[in-house]
Amino acid sequence: MHENRTSYPKRKTEMYQQLQELPKKYKVLAVIKMDKVRSTQILPLRKTLKGDVEFFSIKDKVAKRAFDNLDVPGVKEIADKLRGQCMFLFTNMSPFKLNVLLAKNKIMMAARGGDIASIDITVPEKNTGIAPGPMLTEFKEAGIPTKIDQGTIWIAKDTTPVLKGESINEKLASILGKLDIKPVEAGISLYSALEEGSVYAEEEMIIDVEKIREQFGQAHQEAVSLSIEAAYVTADNISQILSKAAQSARSVSVESGFMTDDTKEQILQKADAQAKAVISQAKDYKAA
Repeated sequence: MHENRTSYPKRKTEMYQQLQELPKKYKVLAVIKMDKVRSTQILPLRKTLKGDVEFFSIKDKVAKRAFDNLDVPGVKEIADKLRGQCMFLFTNMSPFKLNVLLAKNKIMMAARGGDIASIDITVPEKNTGIAPGPMLTEFKEAGIPTKIDQGTIWIAKDTTPVLKGESINEKLASILGKLDIKPVEAGISLYSALEEGSVYAEEEMIIDVEKIREQFGQAHQEAVSLSIEAAYVTADNISQILSKAAQSARSVSVESGFMTDDTKEQILQKADAQAKAVISQAKDYKAA
């Protein structure tokens, strides 16, 4: 958008106006870097998060101009980081929860040359429906055995040309695309986010859910152990505290020789053992 222009395309004007209203409507403004995202990843997310998240795609120059005139704390810091095509996500959920949801909604995608396989790629034995020709050479170079039958190329046997973590070359990517094999798991993560004046960087919004769950579990166990030692009664520890108290009472009863229905057997066994020990010592003394 040039400084000396007096009018702009209707679509750009509408987007400009929307981008001035949406940050006021929602608590959170999040940004996705589109240079790392394919368009096929966005559509499933729009459907999954419909009603909770509003997606908005726009060029950085239009977005920056809209944000320049916007009185929202932190929005100019977000604007300074915008480059090229931008995807904004507007929502009222926390950016941390949103990032976790995005991570859970991964999809399997067709490969491009240079992509890394997310799984062991197995090409199954089957009729490809592809007519013989140059493709035979491509299959051979990819290490996939073939045969001609009924005028089409057949995969002769199940083959694994690439293992998980290995690179997929362009020729194999082309073959996999024709066979509708999608070996690349793709997800989206937030690049930055603004929540009620606080700006979060990409690395600040990454949450290891399993690790945090383990930490909460450990903290809970430590809290229960401490409350038992301190005899601080709660609904979670009352049975353990009573059990510990009962055991302590039995020990005191046995040590002091105070008989109860629960401890008389132990006390008598202890007295018997002590008496036998005294007799044994007396015999040793006489023998000496």
